[in-house]
Amino acid sequence: MQNIHTPHLLIVDDEHAHLKTLERLFTRQKYHVSCAKDGQEALDILRKQHIHLLITDLMMPGQVDGMDLLALTKKLSPDTEVILMTAFGTVERAVQGMKEGAYDFITKPIKRDAILKSASKALERQALIAENKALKATITKITNQQNETPLVGQSSALRKITSLARQVARSNTTVLLTGESGTGKELIAKLIQQHSERSNAPFLTVNCAALPESILESELFGYEKGAFTGASQRRTGRFEAAHQGTLFLDEIGELSPQVQVKLLRVLQNGSFERLGSNQPVNVDVRIIAATNRDLEEELKQGNFREDLFYRLNVVNIELPPLRHRREDIPLLAEHFLRKYNAKNNKQIKSLSQTSSNALNHYNWPGNVRELENIIERAVVLDQDNLIDVDDLPAHIAQHQNDVQRSISIPLGTPLEEIERMVIMETLKLTGGNKKMAAQMLGIAARTIYRKL
Repeated sequence: MQNIHTPHLLIVDDEHAHLKTLERLFTRQKYHVSCAKDGQEALDILRKQHIHLLITDLMMPGQVDGMDLLALTKKLSPDTEVILMTAFGTVERAVQGMKEGAYDFITKPIKRDAILKSASKALERQALIAENKALKATITKITNQQNETPLVGQSSALRKITSLARQVARSNTTVLLTGESGTGKELIAKLIQQHSERSNAPFLTVNCAALPESILESELFGYEKGAFTGASQRRTGRFEAAHQGTLFLDEIGELSPQVQVKLLRVLQNGSFERLGSNQPVNVDVRIIAATNRDLEEELKQGNFREDLFYRLNVVNIELPPLRHRREDIPLLAEHFLRKYNAKNNKQIKSLSQTSSNALNHYNWPGNVRELENIIERAVVLDQDNLIDVDDLPAHIAQHQNDVQRSISIPLGTPLEEIERMVIMETLKLTGGNKKMAAQMLGIAARTIYRKL
C-alpha cells in the first residue's frame, strides 16, 4: 500500500528498456512509480491520479509528445513538477520547455546521479512551494484574527469586500449588503460595526422574514401600554435599544408596505412613533440592511418603495457566492473542522485529499452556510479521525474525481448541444489552444476545427 507521504513519480518513454531501467532506479529509492509508454497513456494517468513529479522523454511518437504533455500537465495539475529527457540535438527545445514551466532537462544517455539529483531537487522545490502556501494561509488567518475579522479566507474577492467594509465603517452612511443566502452578510455587517466609532455600542439584528408584519412592527418600534390586547406595559423596540449603535436588518426585501413607510421616516428624520403613541422618539442608529432579492426588480414589480431603496442603497456591497471564491474552501473547511472538533469533543486531524477534491469542485448553492453544515455533519459521523468521502453526502462525494472544470447539463439537452458545450469549455481551459483541447478530449485536432 502506498504511503501518502511517498512522492508519486510518472515516467514516460517510448523506449521500453530505458523506461524499465528508470522504473527500477526510482523504485529502489523508495519512490512510488508509474510508467507510460507514450504521451496519451501518461495523460490518462494524470487525469486519474495525483502525480508529484513527471519525468518524460521530449521526442515521442503519437499525437502527444513531451512538449504537449508538459503543457497539458500544467493545465491539469499545476503543482506537478516536470523534468524533460532529451537527446543532444533537441536541447534547444528542452530549454524552451523550461521557459514554459519544466523544472529541468536531462540529456541522454541519462546518468544515474544526475537524474536522481534533479528529481530530488524538483520535489524539494514542490514541498517548499506547498509550505509557503500554507504559511501564507496561516499568516492571513492570524492577521484576520488580530484585526477582529470574522471572515475566513484569502481570496482576492474576499479581500476586496473586507477592504470596502472597513472603509465604509469609518462613516455613518447606510449600507446595503446583497448576495445569495449563506454568503456571510451578517458577518460583514458585524465587521463594519467593529471598525466603526460605534464599536462599543449595541449591535442588534432583526430578521425581517422571520416575523409576521404585526409582530415585526412592534419588534422594531416598540409599543405603549394598552396599544393592543395583551400590551400590559410599554415595550422598547430594537431602534431604541440600538441607540448610538448599529441595527442590522436582514432580509429587508420581505418588509410589508406599512413597515417600509415607518422605516423610511426613521432614515429621513431619525425618529419614529411607538405603536399606540403619537409622540416621536428620536434615535441615533446606523442601519445596515441585507437581502438576497433583486430589489431593483422588486421596485419594478411594485413590491418595494423606490424612495426607501435609494435611502438604503447609499453604499452597496455585493458578496460573491462561494463558487466564485473556491480558493477559500479549504481554509473554511479547516476552520469549521476545528470549530466542531471542539464543540463535539472530537480529535479529527484533517480532510483526505479525495474529500477535499469533492468539496473544492461542488457548486455550493447554499454557500458558506451549507459548507459549515456539511463539515459539522462529517465531524459528527466520522469514526477514524479523518474526514473522507464516505463522511460526505453522496451528492457532494461524487465530485471527488473532478478536475479543473465541470459543467452542469440539464437532462434533455440535445447531444449536439452537449458536445458544443464540452468543446467550448475545454477550449476555455486551454486558452483557445485547439490542439491541446483535442488531446484532452481524445479526438483529432481536425475534428475540433470541423465542429467549430
